[in-house]
Amino acid sequence: MSHKLVDCRGLACPHPVINTKKALEEAGVNTITTIVDNDVARQNVTLFAKNAGHQVSEQQKDGLYHLTIRRSDTSTAAKQTDENAGQDPTNAAFPTGLVYYITTNELGQGSPDLGQVLMKSLFTTLAAMNPSPTALLFLNTGVYLTCEGSPVRDQLEKLYAAGTTVLSCGTCLEYYHIKEKLLLGNISNMLEINNWLSGPHKVVTIA
Repeated sequence: MSHKLVDCRGLACPHPVINTKKALEEAGVNTITTIVDNDVARQNVTLFAKNAGHQVSEQQKDGLYHLTIRRSDTSTAAKQTDENAGQDPTNAAFPTGLVYYITTNELGQGSPDLGQVLMKSLFTTLAAMNPSPTALLFLNTGVYLTCEGSPVRDQLEKLYAAGTTVLSCGTCLEYYHIKEKLLLGNISNMLEINNWLSGPHKVVTIA
């Protein structure tokens, strides 16, 4: 059994996830330990590994997170892939649908007050759609819409309950110091977000 150390200290998203993924794909490597120095990277790497069907254990030493990932055997990984097929935007069986790429908390240019009114109107429309959007991807100031004080909280909760995937950029949440105020959905990373943007869906950009 081969073990590999992946030192991701000082690396910004999405490098910790990408480096972890590359290490897991190396022939003969059965376990790896990824070292990260911030909570967003810890969550991103852990989520990536678990979604891939691997086992993850965590230790915190001297302010660093040591994430030990044990590769699952082929059958286990395949089973996990099948179970998560509906959440994998690159899976061939994944249903196509609308993906909204939202990079602002105000819609359009001009008056901020009007922009907020228009954004709420948009989300009211999205919540009434049948079928609901497949995914909502929030970046930059768009992440304010998934956090406490969101003017579209009711509409977002309705979409989430209907099965819409809600992802917020972890780097953005960290930058605006609102990570602890996240209301619903998952903290994501640029690798996962790019998979959605490059998948089989029609992407609608709200910028």
